[in-house]
Amino acid sequence: MSAIELDGVTKRYGDVTALEDVDLTVEDGEIFGFLGPNGAGKSTTINVLLDFVRPTSGTARVLGYDVREGSQRIRDRTGFLPEGYDVYDRLSGRKHVEFVIDSKDADDDPMVLLDRVGLDAEDARRKAGDYSKGMAQRLVLAMALVDQPDLLILDEPSTGLDPNGARRMREIIREEAERGATVFFSSHILGQVEAVCDTVGILQDGQVIAKDSVEGLRDAADTGTTLVVTVAGPLDAAVDAVEPLGPVSAVATAGEDRLRVTCDGDAKMTVLSALEEAGVEVSDFETEEASLDDVFAAYVDRTEVEA
Repeated sequence: MSAIELDGVTKRYGDVTALEDVDLTVEDGEIFGFLGPNGAGKSTTINVLLDFVRPTSGTARVLGYDVREGSQRIRDRTGFLPEGYDVYDRLSGRKHVEFVIDSKDADDDPMVLLDRVGLDAEDARRKAGDYSKGMAQRLVLAMALVDQPDLLILDEPSTGLDPNGARRMREIIREEAERGATVFFSSHILGQVEAVCDTVGILQDGQVIAKDSVEGLRDAADTGTTLVVTVAGPLDAAVDAVEPLGPVSAVATAGEDRLRVTCDGDAKMTVLSALEEAGVEVSDFETEEASLDDVFAAYVDRTEVEA
């Protein structure tokens, strides 16, 4: 069963179109990364999924329920970490988690949840108004984990987290997926998405312009491969040998003995053979795949050109 299904969803606010004819499916048990710049429509999509706003047209189903008819059932089975959530300054961290436990009629141990996100007993007793931004983010994640939700919706979950906190957040996401939960991870931080997600969707100006695995997006975006070659000999000769090749789009030196060659994915042997024929000795080489940042930029640039 699909955990999330959007069919032709459009949302307009007066003259502003936040979402336009969005079709999107997230499979049960999947870690889905939802990418897009600020203002692309990511938060509006989440608001539709949780029935906080109603689409102008189209339908949305979550966990098998129509979002309009089954909104309470959906929320009962969903953990949500919203972007920019304001904690209650005068309540302790523990009281925040206990409130969610009571509202869901769950039997979780609040200290177990707080410890899981990296907040200790002293943190649990402190008023949340004294928390740092990162601590508040950890607290809201603990609240989202109450009652082992079937769906975990995370909107910019790494905001305010230090590297250790971001790493722990990724570990928790993987643990939740292993338990069987579906994770919908909305972010503009591409490295975080690339590190944990099975599938990625790219939203641009309210439209889904791509959806695939990270590797599939790389192949479709045709961003090329970067070949880093270590040579024994003058770099000028190496550059002269490689630069005219058809599959090569860019050549740059990196230090005294390294060459960075951006080329088609299947052109590695062509580059190495050209160096050998030019009498340039290759002592080592490695390939670097395009980052998700490169892939995202390629899709967005392509969409803007087509528009």
